[in-house]
Amino acid sequence: MNIARGTADAPASAEDSGADALPGLLDAAAYVVDDQGRITGVNRHATLLLHRTAAELIGRDAHDLLHRGRAGEPLPRVRCLMRQALLTGRTLHDDQAWFERGDGSVLPVSWVVTPCRTSEGRTGALVVFHQVATPGEAEEPAPAIAPMSELDRLALLAETTTTLTSSLNAEEILRQLVRLVVPLLGDWAIVDLLTDRRGVERAVVVHHEDGALVHREDLEGPMPPVPEESSMPLSRALRGVTATLASPATYEGRPDSGIAVAQQELFQATGMHSASIAPIRGVREVVGALTLGRAARSGAFTAADLLLVEDIARRAGLALDNARLYERQRRVAETMQRHLLPQMPSVAGVQMTACYWPAPHASQVGGDWYDAFALPGGTTALVIGDVVGHDLDAAAGMAQVCNMLRAYAGAEREPPSMIVNRLDQAVSRMAQAVMATVVFARLERADDGRWLLHWTNAGHLPPLLVERDGQARFLEEGQGLLLGTGLRPDRADAVTELPPGSTLVFYTDGLVESHRHTLDHGLTRLRRHAASLAHRGLDSYCDVLFERTRPADNDDDVAMLVLRVPE
Repeated sequence: MNIARGTADAPASAEDSGADALPGLLDAAAYVVDDQGRITGVNRHATLLLHRTAAELIGRDAHDLLHRGRAGEPLPRVRCLMRQALLTGRTLHDDQAWFERGDGSVLPVSWVVTPCRTSEGRTGALVVFHQVATPGEAEEPAPAIAPMSELDRLALLAETTTTLTSSLNAEEILRQLVRLVVPLLGDWAIVDLLTDRRGVERAVVVHHEDGALVHREDLEGPMPPVPEESSMPLSRALRGVTATLASPATYEGRPDSGIAVAQQELFQATGMHSASIAPIRGVREVVGALTLGRAARSGAFTAADLLLVEDIARRAGLALDNARLYERQRRVAETMQRHLLPQMPSVAGVQMTACYWPAPHASQVGGDWYDAFALPGGTTALVIGDVVGHDLDAAAGMAQVCNMLRAYAGAEREPPSMIVNRLDQAVSRMAQAVMATVVFARLERADDGRWLLHWTNAGHLPPLLVERDGQARFLEEGQGLLLGTGLRPDRADAVTELPPGSTLVFYTDGLVESHRHTLDHGLTRLRRHAASLAHRGLDSYCDVLFERTRPADNDDDVAMLVLRVPE
């Protein structure tokens, strides 16, 4: 089914101007969601029934904003039929469902949801619904929120495990944790994390308000230390002692520590009348504490609720612990890699610079490296390389390959191909299997003043030569097999003159490779942008070229070595 977004139906109010709208569908209310469940289109009848403007609906998660149980309680996502329709691609309907209106009342509806494709070619679903109760019945006060069934609790725990363990990024884990528990269990969520030096950071304070999660940054930030003798709930949770129910009365007495004062201020600022505080435990140590609170929502937390919150916090602790271990390993590898990268040598008349950018936080550290060093006879060695892999082993392999190449290059004056052949044999004998690509070049000045580049290429991307008039070409000669295959290829040498004022760019594949485009597309972009920078000083050359060239979807690290010969 194809759905086109249009404006055939007039907007509900002036506030809707510019918002996406669906054509009028007789007396039926309708909205469209994308494959993530976000509302992308809505008709006027839906805005009237829901007491919300189109602007208040477009872009919001339909499940979090609208879907409720009979008493107005939030529904776990795993029990949502509309979500099932999106996942399975089937048409589903329900004659007894409830949507939350903009004024907080609950609207009984009958609805049908069917998969569709928008005019932009995106997948999603069309939801058509209508009111099934009289206005008087629909506006009757909703009863107190019913407790979650055992099936709902198990469903929530299953979704928590699946969702939180799908990421190794701590910020994303916390974002998903809050989304899972608010407003389902409470209208406030607070996460306090222990730092590396056993300090406390209030990392998240989120409030559910008008169908949205609102961050209270004014309540976040560093906290007082955790006293070992304190018997207050948060202090005990941060020491990993136990989960506890709390209320404003818990902190009415004389505070026994600075962190107790902070809790007094939290209850006053949020208006919470009931809270459940549970330790977030990792495999080896306590990571922090999770506090869920109720303010606008009636009903205090029960002992059964506390057990559920404790289970959720335990799952969050395992996910955060994994994220911390991953980030710690990544920092070790990145630090080692940065310390191994050399300082640029001084070559009379030649400008030289190099840069290294680690992979984004969601990715692993790679084995990219550059090198430049003086050789006997007044020549200069230039190296760019990439050890296959994205982990600590790749960074360690990079260090070994780099050091062996320096040793072989400085031992005798041989053609680059012979030096790389020696390196290839040594790499094949390493205890830990390593495969790598490398360009090894020798820069020298001839007796007549010309600058010459001799090189061989072991499976790496070709260097780029940019002349001062903007002409650019890749040095594709001297290509050969990458290192570590165990074969004995015949490697070739190449030589070219570097024109006066020309710029030579060595780079790794993270600068040009993309999941959405071919390698040729990336190389063309590199050549075009490098040519446009022919007259730019080298102090900012690498940074500008990186910003303009690197594909947005590439999550690899990047190394770059750039030199310019005198005019």
